[in-house]
Amino acid sequence: MYVLLCTLGDVLLDVIVRLEQPLARGDDARASARAGAGGQAANVAAWAVELGAQGRIVGKRGDDEAALLVERELLAHGVELVGPTVAAAGGIVVSLVDPDGERSMLSDRGVSPTLRAEELDVAWFRGCDALHLSGYALLARPIDEAGAKAAGAVRAQGGTISVDLSASSAIRDFGPERFLARLAHLEPDVVFAGEAELEALGDDPPARTLVLKHGSGGFTVVDHEGGRQAHAAHDVDALDTTGAGDALAAGFLVGGPELALEAAARCVSKVGAMP
Repeated sequence: MYVLLCTLGDVLLDVIVRLEQPLARGDDARASARAGAGGQAANVAAWAVELGAQGRIVGKRGDDEAALLVERELLAHGVELVGPTVAAAGGIVVSLVDPDGERSMLSDRGVSPTLRAEELDVAWFRGCDALHLSGYALLARPIDEAGAKAAGAVRAQGGTISVDLSASSAIRDFGPERFLARLAHLEPDVVFAGEAELEALGDDPPARTLVLKHGSGGFTVVDHEGGRQAHAAHDVDALDTTGAGDALAAGFLVGGPELALEAAARCVSKVGAMP
């Protein structure tokens, strides 16, 4: 079990919109909505704390009201936030949730991708047992360089590196070969991927362990020698799948497959990505 899980990437405002009827182009549709802290790095760190570890986020944040709301909520969850704050708007992600719980994302990452390697303080990674990187942090410059520097700092003190591939569309737009090359440079211990993301990548990621997510079908753990172990998801009524993969990743890193299943089930049983 990891004592301190560090994450690097997005710290955003999540706006969750649960549709009560199909979208009507140019017209109204009934829905319910809520806003709160989100972003892949934030979600994983918050769930790590909820599951008994310590969570620290390294990220670049704005100073507008949305960013301040996110910061207050994360601090209330017991998450430690480090990284530069700049005079800019924070990022916002809108999650449209269908009546069956499936979500589609509209993302404005704000200043998060502008985190530079020279803005990092290596002291932020002192004591980190593991560093979890959002795939989005590998897909844009200069945050990709910041991620590589952070990974080097954590690896130098014996910590492990994990990466979530994040989005199949982003991998295709960036280029699968380029993305595989960046993964190879990081040499992650664990990679989390959905089936669509793995298909977009076109090859197995270079990692000792692949956690292949199947949504409501659970996940399969594949080791570097080809061994496979399937884990069925808990049987729950899914209200909102936003952040389920992040809860699963936190659970897996903190306590292994069973805690991953428990965290994912808890996440989809409520609205929003935070614990």
